[in-house]
Amino acid sequence: MTGQHGRPPLSLRLSVTDRCSLRCAYCMPATGAPKVACAEMLSYEDIVRFVRVLKGRYEVAQVRLTGGEPLLRPEIEKLVSMLGAMGGSDLALTTNGQQLAELAGPLRQAGLQRINISLDSLNPEKFAAITRGGILAKTLAGIAAARRAGLHPIKINTVVMRGQNDQEVADLVRFAMEHSCQLRFLELMPIGVAADRFDDCFVSSAEVRERIGREFTLTALPVDPHDTSRNSVAEDMRGRTATIGFISPYSEPFCAGCWRLRLTSTGVLIGCLARSGGIPLASLLRNNSKPNADALSVAVEEALGMKRRNGEFIQPRAMVGIGG
Repeated sequence: MTGQHGRPPLSLRLSVTDRCSLRCAYCMPATGAPKVACAEMLSYEDIVRFVRVLKGRYEVAQVRLTGGEPLLRPEIEKLVSMLGAMGGSDLALTTNGQQLAELAGPLRQAGLQRINISLDSLNPEKFAAITRGGILAKTLAGIAAARRAGLHPIKINTVVMRGQNDQEVADLVRFAMEHSCQLRFLELMPIGVAADRFDDCFVSSAEVRERIGREFTLTALPVDPHDTSRNSVAEDMRGRTATIGFISPYSEPFCAGCWRLRLTSTGVLIGCLARSGGIPLASLLRNNSKPNADALSVAVEEALGMKRRNGEFIQPRAMVGIGG
């Protein structure tokens, strides 16, 4: 699919907060991360200004709200409604699911179309250990609420880590089949707090595929070169199926086809998770009903030029402060 400028449409990740109710082992230090002052975060109006300018200059296929944990931002439904009213893009949200049971219905009513939910274990004790305090029952209740609300598709995100949840991949596939969810296995990335444990915990997508193949028939789906996920259909002996995605930034880099941009909660535009640079935009967006579209376009082009080309990961910031 080719958009304006003779290239694929953009995919935009909007981090609305650096706060999170959990401290997942691959995302945040056990002691937590420094929090930015609320006054430093972009307002909903600031965020909408940026999206409006971007849509005026580029084709934007998807807008996804992230965090931290986006459901901790007060009145997140208001932002969903504001963005939904603009139309023209797939509107999604990524969450840890801990507050989703109460908010799935209001989010759907506000215009949210689909949702990604982190689920790294189906064992309550392991889930609590990986998330450092998460309650599995709350996330499972959130998944059920999302189904009732009509959010579709529901995508389950699992970061596979050796010695922690790698033995659960088949159980997670069965869960996806039973609950009509799509499942995506993500490789651990040597970013932020995960860098120190990477060598011990990394599990490649190839190994995950091999493990799943022992219990299910995997049929590869056509590859979208601009999608970060390589998808297959898993089928069990009873004929049940689920779409399983493999996101492999370390072992099978997809940088050449990546057209994602991330805007942090403080207004820094990031073109690549594996690069430490970013372009501050807050001064262009705050309290400015007509931000300089030319200046923002220059920033977008600069951010797109920051995509990694040599395979290295150079990112000291914690994932919680970047946006998923």
